[in-house]
Amino acid sequence: MARSRTPKFDATEVITNEIIRIIERGVLPWRKPWTAGGSSRPLRVGGEPYQGVNNFLLTMRTVMAGHSSPFWMTLPQANALDAKVRKGEKSSVVVYYGQSRKGADGEDDGSDGDDRSEEARIFRFQKSYRVFNACQIEGLPDSFYPDPEPAPEHPPSEPIPHMQAFFDAIDITTVFTGTEAYYLPPVDKVYMPSITRFHDPRNFYGVWAHELAHATKAPHRLNRDFGLSKFGNTSYAREEIVAELTSVFLGQTLGFTAHTLEMNAAYLHNWLRVLRSDKGAIFKHAADAQRACDYLIARSQAGRAGAAPRPPEPRENGDSHVTQGTENAAGGLLQRRPPQDHHLQTRCLLVEPVRGRVSALGGT
Repeated sequence: MARSRTPKFDATEVITNEIIRIIERGVLPWRKPWTAGGSSRPLRVGGEPYQGVNNFLLTMRTVMAGHSSPFWMTLPQANALDAKVRKGEKSSVVVYYGQSRKGADGEDDGSDGDDRSEEARIFRFQKSYRVFNACQIEGLPDSFYPDPEPAPEHPPSEPIPHMQAFFDAIDITTVFTGTEAYYLPPVDKVYMPSITRFHDPRNFYGVWAHELAHATKAPHRLNRDFGLSKFGNTSYAREEIVAELTSVFLGQTLGFTAHTLEMNAAYLHNWLRVLRSDKGAIFKHAADAQRACDYLIARSQAGRAGAAPRPPEPRENGDSHVTQGTENAAGGLLQRRPPQDHHLQTRCLLVEPVRGRVSALGGT
């Protein structure tokens, strides 16, 4: 008699299906402004922030469950602190990656330095484990429930100094003009509307982060390529997921949330098509987004540390200005000037209809 087998737990499939169900309801919970106990990122029991896909997953779950603590831990970790998970609480699945070395004969290959090491192959593996939020646990020290910090208030349509300084220091040229936001690969420039078009300035920085994320795919930066990108195709959708998650991760550091000028059924369909066809997509693209976020942070730090700035480009008149990514750039003052040059306005209008071709070239 054949013995029945319980299907093997597939964390990749379970997590992807969880995200699909949420998006099918027409919401992106990670776009909701939140902090838990003064932290905008989920934290491990020791206080280290989660990275990549685990950051994304636990951010989403914190928002949806309304947890007020940023701390997450495994059941053994809670038990080690003489605390107990409350009865009926459900765990959250997260993942970790490791690697093992196998010799040509299939045996584990130690680091003994013999000749077999040249034939050894390294295998990456993914395993899952379960964690609980501190709000699901009783008996933890008070330090796991930090007091919330008041949300800062920002004047409408005005630059936020620390965010503006961060973005100005990045050595990717941004041109502020028109009403659309996109990255144009042939000229390697980001185009953005003026901050005056955004009532909430945090949305301005969320959009800017999204477009700078696209710029990181350039061959001389991170060289990210999903194939020929046309508006609405799978390659386009994959790059959109990377840009969205990069904006999420960067916003956690600076204090804004992911934002795009358009949020419609087509945008959600892009996510669903990719996730339904590739259960590993969210894991791969969260890693891509973490690399893009780390890259932008490093470039901003270099710019603010006084790395040799590029010579400034000639500034365009009117409602458009160029920032070269250094703190010496025009920044927020020029972007608040009203249009001065009607010839430039015509030129801007000629740029905007290229929107469809921008997408075909990989911009957004």
